Amino acid sequence: MNYEIIGTTVPAVEIQLNRNEAIYSQRGGMTWQTDGIEMKTNAQGGIMKSLGRMFAGESIFMSTYTAMQDNARIAFATTVPGDIIPVNLGELPNGFMLQKGSFLCAEPSVNLSIAFTKRFSAGLFGGEGFILQKATGSGTVFLEADGDPIVRTLAPGEVLKVDTGNVVGFETSVSYEIETVKGLGNILLGGEGLFLTRLVGPGKVIIQTQNFGDFAGRILSLLPKNSN
Repeated sequence: MNYEIIGTTVPAVEIQLNRNEAIYSQRGGMTWQTDGIEMKTNAQGGIMKSLGRMFAGESIFMSTYTAMQDNARIAFATTVPGDIIPVNLGELPNGFMLQKGSFLCAEPSVNLSIAFTKRFSAGLFGGEGFILQKATGSGTVFLEADGDPIVRTLAPGEVLKVDTGNVVGFETSVSYEIETVKGLGNILLGGEGLFLTRLVGPGKVIIQTQNFGDFAGRILSLLPKNSN
């Protein structure tokens, strides 16, 4: 499987498949394709895994696209302005944790399952939700980030504090916690919210420069209010 990430504002990953090669995504995730590709949609992994994806903010059903001939092409684009990050799970034997909404598509050798955070408080207050997704296997999974992706490799014990909702994913060796912003004045006047995501190394972390949910909320706040 060969692929190319094209475009800048709302990029797409275009994947070249030979006969019997496949790629899967959420239902409705495909942007364009050439002739020679067959699509099958089902509850991949069974009903329980499908319900888990729903709680993680993803589609219950997955669509698998299989090439019926060589050199067939298919593309998947981001849903908002941002970027696409390929993660080779062959280099991460313990898998990679994903926040809801960051999964774009993956090879069939990638298994996507739900994963619970170790700390209940992280699930209650973190922008990523109590149920995260865990990608394991030997293939490549493609993630989408809002704005620009920033990749950091944390040393053992190194701490990175991130505004809630700006985490794309991290290695399973990275611990994930939530801490409260200190100081009543900072909470009330700082404009950053009550909680920060605290990531502790070692391991790779991917963060995004924009949280589209917050961006959309700001746009809505500027719209004229209905006076009726």
